[in-house]
Amino acid sequence: MKVVLVRRILLATVAATSLVLAGCGGSSDSGGGGLDDVKVSSAKTPKVTVDKGFKATKTTSRVVKKGGGEEVASGDSIKISLAGVNGTTGKQFDSTYATGKPVTLTLGQGMLPGFVKGLVGQKIGSRVLVAIPPKDGFGDQGQSTYNIKKNDTMVFLFDLVAKVPTEATGASKSLPKDLPKLKLDADKHPAEFVKTETMDKKKSKISTDVVIEGKGDKVKSGQTLTVQYVGQVYPTGAVFDESWSKQPVPFQIGGDGLIKCWNETLIGQKVGSRVVIVCPPDTAYGNKPPAGSKIGKGDTLIFAVDLLDAS
Repeated sequence: MKVVLVRRILLATVAATSLVLAGCGGSSDSGGGGLDDVKVSSAKTPKVTVDKGFKATKTTSRVVKKGGGEEVASGDSIKISLAGVNGTTGKQFDSTYATGKPVTLTLGQGMLPGFVKGLVGQKIGSRVLVAIPPKDGFGDQGQSTYNIKKNDTMVFLFDLVAKVPTEATGASKSLPKDLPKLKLDADKHPAEFVKTETMDKKKSKISTDVVIEGKGDKVKSGQTLTVQYVGQVYPTGAVFDESWSKQPVPFQIGGDGLIKCWNETLIGQKVGSRVVIVCPPDTAYGNKPPAGSKIGKGDTLIFAVDLLDAS
């Protein structure tokens, strides 16, 4: 079933990797430990050299180059480049450097604990080595795609490129009179749609209205899009899902995991925009709404979506 409760696919994207799968808890340490022996070349596509049999008992980090940007906090979405090496074999199993395109991840719930522990507190612009033991990585299940066994320590090189904005910013435009009004909460974030005397009670066609126009590049099919959003039954029914009280949500745009309406309306919009979308039932869930949700059969939906990043 196609879903737009996109938190369900939150853990599907750190570019082509599956490195955000949840792991177990564990301790952290800012000391370098065995990382002092790890070598990083200065090439554009850096080579990370790890001696075979490398092991860590807790997550440790070493700053290779200190940046001068903002400090990274838990819950932040950040753009990074990374390379991953299996400490047992000394072989690299993943890298984004070859493409020259950073990827975006959110340091929050569902992320590998080792990613969060190793990167929170680091500064944007830094290059950081992080050693992650199994308990802060993939645990006893390992990760078969990358041939990571249950006892393997992973060593990552991260370049912290930039923080992703937390919301769309800029001059706000009013919605057309045939739509309900978008109400903001005390933090000026979209909260719900409220009744107006001129709004249409029903909608049969998709509509897209840019409330705040961003200045970024246009969103392309296949990209990983990071958003904040609120979804409501049109015109002023139940709010059935939102991300503002949790964390930004990444997902692949143009794929089968989204309702038709999102794919049709968000591709081509500029990053940094706030977009209001109306989705008739034939472009949303039709007569098969998600089980347990506040969406009924045949409901039209309305969303406010902040497009924070596309990578």
